[in-house]
Amino acid sequence: MKVILIASLILTLFALIFPPAASLAAGRGAPPPAEETDSGQHSAPPGDPQGAYLDTAREELPFYTPPEAVETSDYDTRVTVRLLADGQVEQISVRDYLIGAVAAEEPATFAPQALMAQAVALRSYLMRKMLDGSSRHPEADICGDSSCCAAYKTPAQLREKWGADYDARLAVIAAAVDSTAGIYLAYEGEPALALFHSSSAGRTESAGEVWSSPVPYLVSVASPEDESSVPNYISAVTVSAREFRDTVTENYPEASFGDNPAGWVGETVLSPSGRVSSVVLGGVEVPGTRLRSMFGLRSTAVEITVSASTVTMTCRGYGHGVGMSQYGANVMAGEGADFQEILAAYYPGTVLMTA
Repeated sequence: MKVILIASLILTLFALIFPPAASLAAGRGAPPPAEETDSGQHSAPPGDPQGAYLDTAREELPFYTPPEAVETSDYDTRVTVRLLADGQVEQISVRDYLIGAVAAEEPATFAPQALMAQAVALRSYLMRKMLDGSSRHPEADICGDSSCCAAYKTPAQLREKWGADYDARLAVIAAAVDSTAGIYLAYEGEPALALFHSSSAGRTESAGEVWSSPVPYLVSVASPEDESSVPNYISAVTVSAREFRDTVTENYPEASFGDNPAGWVGETVLSPSGRVSSVVLGGVEVPGTRLRSMFGLRSTAVEITVSASTVTMTCRGYGHGVGMSQYGANVMAGEGADFQEILAAYYPGTVLMTA
C-alpha cells in the first residue's frame, strides 16, 4: 500500500505533461473540448446554481477525506480482466484496461480530477461486474462497447486517434489511473455499480426512472454543466409528420393518428429530473426511453414541437442520465473540486475503499 499523491503534485504532473488539461482545470472560462465523451448510451426544472457544490463544507460530503488519507494498492497490476473487444477476448491487467477505457470515455483534455473520478468510477463498475457475473458476455468480464458495457480503445486505436499527441495524452490518462490505483466506490461493503453518462440537463436521472429498478446511490442530483461547457449540449431531430407517424405505428400498431398532426402528441409526464418519463403519441402511452430509441435522440430531456408537416424533438444533454455526468464532473473539477468530492456528489451514500 502506498499513500496517494497529494493533489498539488498531481496537478503539477498533469500541467507539465499536457498543458491544455491544466488550462481547462483553471476555470469555466476555458473553452470546452471539441470532442465528446462516448457515454451517450447508457421543459425541465432548473438545476442548482453553478458552483453550489463547493459551497457545501467538504466534511459534510458522504465520504470526503483529505487526498493524503486515501491509500492506493497494487490491485490494478495484480488482477487481470477478460475483455471482449473487436470480437476477441483478451486477458489484460486492470491497469491496461482502465487506461484504454478512460481514454475512450473521456477527452484527455479534461481536468485531472475529472479524469481521476472517471478512473475510480470505471474501476468500481468493472469490479462489480466481475463480482456478480453481471456481464452479458459469459466468456468475458466486460466488453468495449459503450452501448453495452463501457467504451474501450486499444493502444493502436489511441495512436490513430491522437497521432503526434499520443505519448503526451497517454501519460495524462495513465497518471489518472495510477494516482487512484485500487480505489473504488463501495455500497454496503461491495463495489458500487458506478454508472455514468456524457452530460445531464440540470440534474441526473434516478436509475429507477430508466430501468424500473431503484439503486440507493443512483438517484437524481444536481449537475452543473450547460450549453457553455458541453459541445452539442442542445440537439434536435426533425422528421416529417408522415415519418413520425409511421415510426410510432411500427412500434405501437395500436396507435391511431388523425389527419391533424397538432393532435398527435398528448400528455407528457416528466420525471423529477425533468426528463420525459412518458408521452402519449397517437393515443398510446410511450415511455421516454422508447421515444429516445425510436428516433435516435441523444437524451430523454426532450421537448416535442409539431407543425403541419414536421415534428421536431429538441434534446438537452447526452446519455441515459444515470450516475456521474462526465461533463458535470469536468465543470466541478474546473471549479476546484477533487475527485473525492465529485464522486461524493454523484454517488451519494457510497464510500471509498481500496482493493
